[in-house]
Amino acid sequence: MLNNRSLAFKLILFFTLSSGLILLFVLAYDFRYSRKMIENDLEESARHLVSSTVNRVDAVLAPVQKVPETIACFLENNAGSKKDVISLLRVVVERNPDIHGAAVAFEPDAFGKSKRPFAPYFCRTQKGLEFSDLGDRSYDYFSKDWYQIPKELGRPQWSEPYFDVGGGNILMSTYSVPFYRIKGGRRYLAGVVTADISLEWLRKIVSSIKVFKTGYGVLSSRNGTIITHPSKEMIMNETIFSYAEERGDKKIRETALSMIRGESGLVPLATTASGRESWICYAPIPSSGWTLSVIFPRDELYSDINRLKTTAGLLAAGGILLLSFVIVLISRSISRPLRAMAKATEEMARGNLDAPVPVVRSRDEVGVLAESFSRMGESLKKYIRDLTETTAAKERIESELSIAHDIQMSIIPKTFPAFPGRTEFDIYAFIEPAREVGGDFYDFFFIDNTHLCFVIADVSGKGVPSALFMAEAMTLIKVIARESASPDQILYKVNNELCTDNSTGMFVTIFLGILDTTTGEVLYSNGGHNPPLTIGRDGKAEFLKVSPGLVAGAWEDFQYVTGRLLLKKSETLFMYTDGVTEAMNPADELFSEERLLHNLTALSDKPLAEMLGRLTEEIIFFAQGAPQSDDITMMALKFTGGSDN
Repeated sequence: MLNNRSLAFKLILFFTLSSGLILLFVLAYDFRYSRKMIENDLEESARHLVSSTVNRVDAVLAPVQKVPETIACFLENNAGSKKDVISLLRVVVERNPDIHGAAVAFEPDAFGKSKRPFAPYFCRTQKGLEFSDLGDRSYDYFSKDWYQIPKELGRPQWSEPYFDVGGGNILMSTYSVPFYRIKGGRRYLAGVVTADISLEWLRKIVSSIKVFKTGYGVLSSRNGTIITHPSKEMIMNETIFSYAEERGDKKIRETALSMIRGESGLVPLATTASGRESWICYAPIPSSGWTLSVIFPRDELYSDINRLKTTAGLLAAGGILLLSFVIVLISRSISRPLRAMAKATEEMARGNLDAPVPVVRSRDEVGVLAESFSRMGESLKKYIRDLTETTAAKERIESELSIAHDIQMSIIPKTFPAFPGRTEFDIYAFIEPAREVGGDFYDFFFIDNTHLCFVIADVSGKGVPSALFMAEAMTLIKVIARESASPDQILYKVNNELCTDNSTGMFVTIFLGILDTTTGEVLYSNGGHNPPLTIGRDGKAEFLKVSPGLVAGAWEDFQYVTGRLLLKKSETLFMYTDGVTEAMNPADELFSEERLLHNLTALSDKPLAEMLGRLTEEIIFFAQGAPQSDDITMMALKFTGGSDN
């Protein structure tokens, strides 16, 4: 009977019945499972939001920690004058915009028998960088938490947020690092190095968190003190525990205990006096131990879906009626141009992008589709032209980078044995840039007939800028080494040259030594580089104790120190860059100094070329296919002449 009916009648009948049944099933299914799906999506989104915000905060706090740690390490090994300390402190604050202020608070007798406290402090103000001596006033920094806690614990520590009256005069938190010195064989506390951060930027980051209409973020300290909150009255005046006590809410107290233990989670709870159901997602900030929480109301979570259900039901019913009517009108107008467009599409699929598209005068979907087909043909032709040009440009760039790689590698000694006619020693080196060009380099050359100068270095950063800085540093070392007598003077002059007009702020770590090929004596100086290792005749590898020095290019007129090492016959000096020990596997584990020490001991009886080759294989095996994050450079020097004693 239906065979005699029109196409419009069939479409209306079957569409109305099938769409009605499908709609009922979909609405029932959606009503049952939509809430659970939203909760699952919400948990993932909330954790992602908290994690991304924590990373933003930690990305500022972690580099700030490095500054006082570096200064403390420097002061432990270099007992400078008060003027030197003030100069160093000024440079540090000027070059680190995330630091509001920094101080070096000394113990009373740090500069002789005088008991007068000395604590130089630089901080940022509206007028610029201002200096003050916290020991010249009634500030009494010895009683401050930022001084007392790291002093008693003997380790770096972030302070609880506080308003520093007489110092920074802002709401801030301080990262304090104690430093020590040795006198008469006894290690004693010399003082505390600090770096202050303003909590205003933290408030801006947390206040930028928006969840639905009334959701908000809260930052709390290790002890539960509320640092940021939409209500200013609660900032530094309330803790999570006092908040829980006021409302008699055990769930909030349990959550607070979880926070101060450094845990993370997503839990439901009531956060208002009216008992409004909410969710809280929280996670710790690794650098400081603080906790970031995001709170959002439960009713707002489900409001959209409830409105959507009502709207969807009404639209579905009206849509079925409307479509039943419209389908009669458009069924004939659709089929004819669609067949013509299908034919044109087949031509395009065969590669004929100039195939004509039928003209459709209507402006409905069919007309738009026809016009889109026409534009698609033009866009495809333009895309093919652009792709051809882009591919050619990319190939040119890759070719230029390949040439730059070859040029860079050509200036580094790559022929081994390097000195076939010299039997007093053997030297071998290996380098593998992380990119086409890198910042690591090594070099070795004779200053005179009996003195071999060797160097290994690592420029900050990667890519073309590091390669250019590397070439400059390598050239300076080779030129200056032929004019200077000792390693410390070589590094002194190289450092001053690199500091001149160094607007990029780049620097390079350098380990430089001079081998006396007749005696095996090595005079060396270190510019912030990884300490090398020595391998004895018994095959035992151990790290050489060297003065850390300062990276070259960072601070002009720094005085480096020359150390002395006597290599006996068959003993080896192994040098490397941090790309070796910091090579990572997919689990983000480092190759580490311990693995390096173990592998060198196991390979101590191998020739230098095989030793470095096997060590490279161990690093590749450890990485398990993880991308190389830094340049890998190694160099080994073995003394084969001289006495057996």
